[in-house]
Amino acid sequence: MSAQFRTIAFGMVVAALLCMAACSRQPSSANDGANTAASPQAASIPAAPAAETTGGFDGARSYKHVAQLVAIGPHPAGSDGIHRAQTYILEQLKSYGCPVEEQDFHASTPAGNVAMKNIIVKIPSANPNMILYATHYDTKRIDNFVGADDGGSSTGVLLELARLLCARKNAETIWLAFFDGEEAFELQWADPDNTYGSRELAASLALSGNLRHVKAMILTDMVGPYNPVFRRESNSTPWLTDMIWSTAARLGYGKVFVNDSAPVEDDHIPFLNRDVPATDLIDLDVPYWHTTRDTLDKIDPRSLAITGHVLIASLPEIEKKIR
Repeated sequence: MSAQFRTIAFGMVVAALLCMAACSRQPSSANDGANTAASPQAASIPAAPAAETTGGFDGARSYKHVAQLVAIGPHPAGSDGIHRAQTYILEQLKSYGCPVEEQDFHASTPAGNVAMKNIIVKIPSANPNMILYATHYDTKRIDNFVGADDGGSSTGVLLELARLLCARKNAETIWLAFFDGEEAFELQWADPDNTYGSRELAASLALSGNLRHVKAMILTDMVGPYNPVFRRESNSTPWLTDMIWSTAARLGYGKVFVNDSAPVEDDHIPFLNRDVPATDLIDLDVPYWHTTRDTLDKIDPRSLAITGHVLIASLPEIEKKIR
């Protein structure tokens, strides 16, 4: 994520640590300083809207995925934990009947050569044009950091999205990518120590000649907080951002998908750099970003459902645009 935006966010984190009660955007009943919600059993699960009101997207199912990933514990790239996270993601996708491929690769990092794995669902259609949805599933290399929101929330959303999309016939070819290695190995975000998985997929698609078929890339990252605010990511492709934000407004989520903008460097940048239309859904304006307080009690199933609803509802308009 961009140095400018991350610097601002880091300052907010420090301020939040000094005045946590005043700065938290969670309900006052939440235990903001505790890690007691790090397992599914420890959390009191809030209500999610019924799936029939959110285009079939089940926020409760999505939340359970987040809970299972949190229960694994820390899972940064190259760790034993990430192998367990990979097993969980693959098992869920295969149970939905999704066509799944594993992209194994090695990345040169500040910690040395690290084995990584992108997990990719490839839902075919008669049309070669492709829409790519993406998330990262690794967690930041911080002791006891479980990444409920940062990595977990968007992975839970994409798993539920896969359940829906793999079960139906789609007008366009759809891929869902679960990226490894989004997080920097060092504490600070500095190129090239970040976005290892997305850079690997973008490069391999370019090498194979298939990158030209990717007509839209929609990234989700940190979409689970209470009272989320998704600003227009200013690096993103305007027409694609407009379609998603206008869909959100039509569905009544105008206070979530707002018209303010901010730059964020994230897993969509390697695709933008190769002229692929891309956008990023992210709420980085949270007091627990890159702290051990990013636990399950910070996740609201309603926020997951809103994100999924907008992704499902905006798909037909994106399909029309890229034909």
